[in-house]
Order: sequence, then structure tokens, then C-alpha cells
Amino acid sequence: MGVTKRVYEEWGGTKDMKDLLVEDVAPIYEKNYWGKVKGDDIPSGLDLCVFDFAVNAGPGRAAKFLQAMIGTTVDGGIGPNTLRALGNFVESEGVESAVKTYQEKRQEYYESLSTFSTFGRGWTRRVNETTEAALKMI
Repeated sequence: MGVTKRVYEEWGGTKDMKDLLVEDVAPIYEKNYWGKVKGDDIPSGLDLCVFDFAVNAGPGRAAKFLQAMIGTTVDGGIGPNTLRALGNFVESEGVESAVKTYQEKRQEYYESLSTFSTFGRGWTRRVNETTEAALKMI
């Protein structure tokens, strides 16, 4: 289900990892990732990209990439100023452009990592699949 054993056990989970259901991990995703990146406040499609990157690389990094893209203070916390800047960016550039730009920056990040030769194929597939799904959500 994409949650590490350590995170699941810290959450208080007691099931074997192989027995997990969506209902078991949904609260973890909601609190640790979706809520931290303010997914409910990000335009549809882009919200998926930011959330997926948060799950894969941490909510702080996902937020910083969004903040850098929209030209606001890069502090890793999405608050009113980031959301206001995001609204202006989306109004100017469009959600489709925001999705594509965010995902391009995400891919560049993965390619910069020393472990890209080992994990890059999976990361690239993940970026491509998320981009495709995000564009359909717009």
C-alpha cells in the first residue's frame, strides 16, 4: 500500500504488512502527506502531482518545488501566501502548464540523484503515470 512498516507501526498499526487494506493506510496518507501539502486547496490535477511527490520524496520537498515554480518564498510550508501565489500562477499560466512544469522539475530532481541509475526507471514511470492521470483530472 506504499507505506513503510516503520511508518505504519508508528501510526499504531498492528496488522502484517501483507494484510493492509486501503482503509488502514488512508489516514496516514491524509495526515502525513495530503494535509501537509494542502491538497484540498491545490487545483485538481496539480494536487495529485504535489501529493505523489510528497509521498515519494517528503512533503517539505514537494512544497519547496511548488514554491520555487510559482516564485514565492521557498520554506517547505504551504500556507496562505503560497496558495495566493499559486492562484496567481494558475490564473496566468493555466493548470495544465503548472502540471507539466511541476512534473518536469520533479523529473530533473530524480535525474540529479546519484541513485538514478538504480531507481530512475521506476521514478520516471511514476512521473509519467502521475502526469497522465493529472492531465485527465483537469
